[in-house]
Amino acid sequence: MRRAATMLIAVIALGALSGVHAYETERAAHWQEIAWPFPRDGWPSGRAFRCIVGDCDGAELYVRAKRGFCNCDTGVADDDEVDRVTDIDLISPRFAAIAPGEIVSIAAMQGRIRHYDVDMPDGTRRAAAGIALSRRCDLLVAVAQGAGEANAVQRAALAFLETPEMNRWVTAALDGR
Repeated sequence: MRRAATMLIAVIALGALSGVHAYETERAAHWQEIAWPFPRDGWPSGRAFRCIVGDCDGAELYVRAKRGFCNCDTGVADDDEVDRVTDIDLISPRFAAIAPGEIVSIAAMQGRIRHYDVDMPDGTRRAAAGIALSRRCDLLVAVAQGAGEANAVQRAALAFLETPEMNRWVTAALDGR
């Protein structure tokens, strides 16, 4: 009898753990690559992604390298530089920073991240995070924007930028390959 009760408790505990894992896996962000949505400019096109699962559902992330565009000595030094280089203006020319930026690092790159409110051309308002990271004299810039909660979009975007696939692409893009 005691053994049967112990086994029943073990089965219930394993079932609960499986359920928690399934819930966490379901909420984990999943990004799907989409076409680069912006017109050509002086920089090569980057990669664009849409979050299709998780707390960032529907958010978009735009990432590209800007080689030779960074102060080789100081990297991304201040919020004004984040505002200038992150391509937030490609989403909409009507954006406003909502707080001072913060230092961020991804892989071996250091830089800054800053939050914005963006008035979209269709009249809606989006939350966005602009990220500018330097490696030697080169920049990696990214903008994540979505209708959801800004911190959830930021967390999901930063986690995605840390993936091995994105690290390989970033290295290749910054190396000019």
